[in-house]
Amino acid sequence: MIEHRSAVTTRQIAQAAGIGESAIFRDFADKFADKEEPLEACVMEALSPAHPLDELALVSMGQPLAARLTEAASALHAHLDRVGAVVSALHATGGRGRGVRPGSSEAPPDRAAGSLPVREALAPLFEPERESLRLPPEQAALIFLGLLFVGAGRPPAGGEPPDPSSHLGVRDLVDVFLHGVLSQPVEN
Repeated sequence: MIEHRSAVTTRQIAQAAGIGESAIFRDFADKFADKEEPLEACVMEALSPAHPLDELALVSMGQPLAARLTEAASALHAHLDRVGAVVSALHATGGRGRGVRPGSSEAPPDRAAGSLPVREALAPLFEPERESLRLPPEQAALIFLGLLFVGAGRPPAGGEPPDPSSHLGVRDLVDVFLHGVLSQPVEN
């Protein structure tokens, strides 16, 4: 989808999935009313937190907190990049890509509810340092996730491309999250 956008063919989909094109017609053709529906299903799969949740579950708790958060941030950024590429591919060609058809009574996906499993998977990464934290692990996870959504090369509001000189890498984001932006405490 990312490469061919909404012009993707069933043959290309089958090749990417490693199955025969006939399998698509045999197993899926009766499930979709039009070509837009498989594209929407692809977007919904890209939005699924299953892939980053699997990666977060593999983060070794034997590492220091900064290393755990760096690994988690890398996994989540890879997921956000995939989501962005798929949604961008659809929107560039006029595809809806929202998983909800016009006139449908279904509500658009709730982003806050959709991020809940990710927040719940992040919180245990903070647990070994619970006594050293200023906030409970659940709140720290929420703030960390928010920082990831707006940091490391994400376009600012308005859609302008990020300034490369202001690009923060994953390690920089984790460092700022853990230690703040000040090099020395400021006296009030």
